[in-house]
Amino acid sequence: MSQNSWNVNASTFVPNPNARPFVPGQPYVPSPPAQQQPPQENWDDAMEDEPASTAAADNAPTAQTTQVSAPPPVPAQTQPPASVQVNEPEQPKAKEAPKKDKPAEEDESGDVVAPIAKKFQRTVYIDDGTHKKHVNVVFVGHVDAGKSTIGGQLMYLTGMVDKRTLEKYEREAKEKGRESWYLSWCMDTNDEEREKGKTVEVGRAFFETEKKHFTILDAPGHKSFVPNMISGATQADLAVLVISARKGEFETGFDRGGQTREHAMLVKTAGVKHLIILVNKMDDPTVQWDEGRWQEIQSKLTPFLKKCGFNPKNDITYIPCSGLTGAFLKEKPDATQGGWYTGPCFIEFLDNHLPEIERKIDGPVRCIVVDKYSDMGTLVIGKMESGCVAKGDNLIAMPNKQPVQVLQIWSDEEEKERVISGDNIKFKLKGIEEAEVQSGFVLCSADSLCKSGRIFDAEVLILEHKSIIASGYSCVLHIHAAVEEVNVKMVIATIDKKTGEKKKSRFVRQDEKCIMRMECAEPFCMEAFKDFPVMGRFTLRDEGKTIAIGKMLKMDLRCRALNLYKTLYYMGKEYPKGAQFFHERLKNAFKRNANVTEPKDVENLLERGEFVIKEIEALYKLRKYRAMKQRYYEENK
Repeated sequence: MSQNSWNVNASTFVPNPNARPFVPGQPYVPSPPAQQQPPQENWDDAMEDEPASTAAADNAPTAQTTQVSAPPPVPAQTQPPASVQVNEPEQPKAKEAPKKDKPAEEDESGDVVAPIAKKFQRTVYIDDGTHKKHVNVVFVGHVDAGKSTIGGQLMYLTGMVDKRTLEKYEREAKEKGRESWYLSWCMDTNDEEREKGKTVEVGRAFFETEKKHFTILDAPGHKSFVPNMISGATQADLAVLVISARKGEFETGFDRGGQTREHAMLVKTAGVKHLIILVNKMDDPTVQWDEGRWQEIQSKLTPFLKKCGFNPKNDITYIPCSGLTGAFLKEKPDATQGGWYTGPCFIEFLDNHLPEIERKIDGPVRCIVVDKYSDMGTLVIGKMESGCVAKGDNLIAMPNKQPVQVLQIWSDEEEKERVISGDNIKFKLKGIEEAEVQSGFVLCSADSLCKSGRIFDAEVLILEHKSIIASGYSCVLHIHAAVEEVNVKMVIATIDKKTGEKKKSRFVRQDEKCIMRMECAEPFCMEAFKDFPVMGRFTLRDEGKTIAIGKMLKMDLRCRALNLYKTLYYMGKEYPKGAQFFHERLKNAFKRNANVTEPKDVENLLERGEFVIKEIEALYKLRKYRAMKQRYYEENK
């Protein structure tokens, strides 16, 4: 046996990836020892450190980060003879005072909240004077009132459609016997809409003035497509109610069953504060710019709009016009056509007299997804309701809490570096597939997620319903861009409209206001009306009619807690320590607080529990991947 025999009791070899390179002929100089990470106090701290390196691989960044010690310093290098670089020992330095880390903040429940990572910090908007104010204008009204024709005329008058294109549309419309519809073809782009003369989808176009950038949303007027109209109204800052002055057409649209009433009420429910009434077809042979007809329409419309919640003095503006000739849209015609009207033209009013629209540019990011499609990646279309987003920003897609990154940004077909509150956007996203995102999803900043859930309490006003509404009643909920089937769990109380007094009740009738608890099959994004009105208003529809409008009061946290219990129970099989720990904390919190819908510490606890679930899922995916890799190597040895 040789002298260099194996030592069976030797310790296991552990490679050092931070070791300096070997240089022949140079003395060995030991590197300074690496800083030791302090021991973890409990399983929760250890939990946060482990998946921090795996989250990037699984596209699951978290909302919180932990402080990690820096790697050991690399020794300085000098020039040796014979063009060979040699590592020289580091000169001893005076010990510096240890830097104090920024103390972690504590929330009201006593939980330590780690600082937000840099890649999850919000983009700060700096006004450089190049960004025009953006206004979304939705055109609503009864079918055949002339909404698409006015939209096409506006695009022509502002130079967005050239004369040659318009002449082409005119020739094609004449060939099909639809000569008077050629202007509407600027908005109605598909063959079905052009053939029948009825808008189905929400048409979208834009034009600019000296001061502002406007997006036209051409909503369908037929009662069969009211859900599409609601989708357009939720994106609008300003509503234009188009009325046909032609004898018989105004009466048909305004009577019960017509869409003039329903559209006016729906735009108010959607949060539109200012309403412009364009009295169209004033050049019709049955009207011929008659001032008496103009005053008659005003006298009938104003009392109804006042009931809807509009202030006649400040919120409503009447303008006569002709969509076919363009009279009073950009310029006033001669005195023989509506010489009795002394107010501004439509575009002049938009540019100079429109009330200021409030924007939450410095708020948390809230981008409501309206549509999505796939084109060399996942693209989503929506509207920025709050905050500012730039290229490369990391966001969270709610309600499924999917981390995404913004690769490219467009606003009205023009590529941008950033967008702000009020802009219509198109994002190209990384980290999510087209099938994983739906209309009604909300892109949020990681440090301030929107609420999501299935059960909520709301204040509801019943507009039109023949029988009573009680526990078990089901209908369709329209909230921002989301459409969900909802069931009434219980009617909590009715509210007296005059005194505001609440009275316990098991049911509610037409024209009554109540507080009810409702439940959806799947979680969706929402906010309390007092916190974020855009995501707190909703409409209830049934059998093709709008039966009620309402606003969110609060989400039931007990439901979230039960779901968390269930998830942690199953997670406990993979990570029993974590599931048991949070189960006990939740149970103790509910014991301390009888009313679980109010305390903020319960809300923070739920958010923390859902964060830990994401961490556990990341660990589970990593373990599953390692097991599959090991099995593959064993099978292919």
